[in-house]
Amino acid sequence: MTAVTGAPAPDDMDLPRLEAWLASRIPGFSGPIRLSKFPGGQSNPTYRLETATTSHVLRRKPFGPVLPSAHAVDREYRLISALHPAGFPVARPYALCTDDSVIGSMFYVMELVDGRSLADGSLPGEAPASRAAMYRALTTTLADLHNVDHVAAGLADYGRPGNYFERQVGRWTKQYRASQTDDLPEVEALIEFLPRTVPEQSRTSIIHGDYRIDNALFEPDGTRIKAVLDWELSTLGDPLADFTYYAMQWVMPAEAGGAGLEGVDYAATGIPTLDDTVALYCSLTGRDSVPAMDWYFAYNLFRLVGIVQGIKKRIIEGNASSDTAQATVARLRPLAKRAWEFARQAGA
Repeated sequence: MTAVTGAPAPDDMDLPRLEAWLASRIPGFSGPIRLSKFPGGQSNPTYRLETATTSHVLRRKPFGPVLPSAHAVDREYRLISALHPAGFPVARPYALCTDDSVIGSMFYVMELVDGRSLADGSLPGEAPASRAAMYRALTTTLADLHNVDHVAAGLADYGRPGNYFERQVGRWTKQYRASQTDDLPEVEALIEFLPRTVPEQSRTSIIHGDYRIDNALFEPDGTRIKAVLDWELSTLGDPLADFTYYAMQWVMPAEAGGAGLEGVDYAATGIPTLDDTVALYCSLTGRDSVPAMDWYFAYNLFRLVGIVQGIKKRIIEGNASSDTAQATVARLRPLAKRAWEFARQAGA
């Protein structure tokens, strides 16, 4: 994770008040403090928080109106507070503030993990053996998350009972409608198709909700994952939601700087094939197989459409948190079309 070096926080926050709040919550903490915003990320704005002797990360809800149930940083904090003592790789949590009067929105503070965030799925600059190890680490870490006993971790009530995909299709349909600015026939067709073809759920686990390569921090000079980031969409649900979202890397076009791996020379690069990745995940989680994934890919892309539509709405309202938001919004129609292609392959 790389901060904007030397750049002040772009938001009008009361730093002395924040400093006093942190000093009262974190043992040994003392100011003055300096904030710099991390680049990227259109959801919950995230900052590097530095003093003369310490570095932390502050993550907050956006200022202004937000969609219901979105940007729940208190849920993120609760989850990493349960996972960290269980030994799962997350940043150590320090303090949660639910009082909007401190900086203008809810926020929490966690450890600054020293690691590499890598967005390019082809992992340029890595040796084939390192690429193989890094993808094995990604798959193994996801399996480890799905194997966590959520009841023992105190998270029995972290999600609602019932079929996860049924709930999520309904949720993202509502989110899309709440922020809709365009008429997209593919999205309308998906809204009709997905709810009536929801697959049966056989397992329940903690799911990340946005598990992808750039939400993992690798050690600075190695292949081990030091922390998994961005838990905003986490809940209890069907672990196949996470796995098939991660697996979409293998069916998305390989583009410079992007996560897609479609068409990559797996033997030459050392990157495992999708079949190899499925086999490893199944061996670690005790599954015989993963069902045909076209429906899951259609669903995951539909969910991305809902997220991107929300970003577009925030741009219109002047409340988008990233300078790259406009580029993200340009993906709205292509994502909708690709989702419908997978739905057609799934029998729509």
